Amino acid sequence: MEYVTPKYPVQEVNRAGRLTAAAEQSGNALSASDDLTWAFAVLSNWRAAHHRPLNTFYMTLKARANKIDRHAIPSQRIKRLESIAAKLTRESSMKLSQMQDIGGCRVVVRDLEALRALEQEYSGGTGHTKKSSKDYISTPKPSGYRGIHLIYAFKGRDASEHDGLKVEIQLRTKLQHIWATAVEAAGTFTNQALKSSQGSADWRRFFALVSSWFAHIEGTPQAPGLPIDLSELRQEIVDLASTLHVVGVLNAYSSTLQGLAHLRRGKYYLMQLDAATLETSVRVFSAAQTEQANAAYIDLERSLPPASGKQVVLVSVESLQALRQAYPNYFLDTAEFVQRIEEILAAEPS
Repeated sequence: MEYVTPKYPVQEVNRAGRLTAAAEQSGNALSASDDLTWAFAVLSNWRAAHHRPLNTFYMTLKARANKIDRHAIPSQRIKRLESIAAKLTRESSMKLSQMQDIGGCRVVVRDLEALRALEQEYSGGTGHTKKSSKDYISTPKPSGYRGIHLIYAFKGRDASEHDGLKVEIQLRTKLQHIWATAVEAAGTFTNQALKSSQGSADWRRFFALVSSWFAHIEGTPQAPGLPIDLSELRQEIVDLASTLHVVGVLNAYSSTLQGLAHLRRGKYYLMQLDAATLETSVRVFSAAQTEQANAAYIDLERSLPPASGKQVVLVSVESLQALRQAYPNYFLDTAEFVQRIEEILAAEPS
């Protein structure tokens, strides 16, 4: 496979990041000024150059996960332009060249035992440089997010222009994944950035409470500032579920789930979710079409008007079934999460 290589100096990459962040702040992130046209070209090349390190880490992750859990669901994605711009805006001291999750791969395994076994697989050497690790299971984020994040800098067997590019590896249990993708889906439904801890305080509190319930199931610490007593925890979940009409809202959107039977198998899937029409479209690209996939990705991103309610992402998975399992939020699928909520609502108060 022919991979894209970085072709701009780091200083220009960082300048492109600053221009993109400034456009995001002004509400003109997708405008077509000469400066932004240049910035998009630089950013697109920088982002596409992460495919080689990303695919390398993905193949290792898939092999290691399958040894532990043959039903593991690995996936990889290149970060969305909108997400890059938003992150550069939130973290004003960050440079684009320093961003660690432009390339990201993730695996979902059956339970905590499998996750910890897989984490142990990464305790030894990989041939690459480990930059950092975050255990959001032992110490969940205040939002309730849980999972393991590992950051590596790529190093090829021979000197390469890709050396030093960073990739984030995420490890999640099925229960943690159900929660995280439900947060993203609910954010789409309610037009709020719940994933970034923005928007309705009630929705954010609801998801933090549910995360604590899930943490109890898995026998791990819960996020700070939440009820320890299970009866109190359940009651607050019940109250907010009623206030927000959680089950009805999520079920209504989930009924729009799209089928995938018409798609052919490919290496890359360019997915677009339109929150206004509740439709998901998918374009498929082969391994030989890496450059075309990246070009289509940035063209589609640039064509989306501000506040359009549309999201687009370029991902790679092992099968069409895995596409929906790895990214249920792009198919408005919250069925498993809703089932878990109904179990909590039906539980006898202790």
